[in-house]
Amino acid sequence: MTEKLTMSEDYARGRRDGLRLALSILEAEEAKWEALLGESPSWRTNATRAIRHKAYQVARKRVQTAFNRFLPKSELVLPVEVASMIDQAGL
Repeated sequence: MTEKLTMSEDYARGRRDGLRLALSILEAEEAKWEALLGESPSWRTNATRAIRHKAYQVARKRVQTAFNRFLPKSELVLPVEVASMIDQAGL
């Protein structure tokens, strides 16, 4: 029984780590596209960049929601590393 519990805890930790990685990648991509907003003389290029930026914002929010669902129920307070990532993301 304890082996099964340990394996499921390891699996959940791995999923959370994967979601943390996805959050950091999405944040980097969002920052890249935010820097490019309005820089082009072409309205079409600017519109495309705005759409990509918004898509990354939506994806980041969805990953953040999924990540919050995987946090252990026993933890009433977020771990320090998670709290710093959320502050960094501006949520």
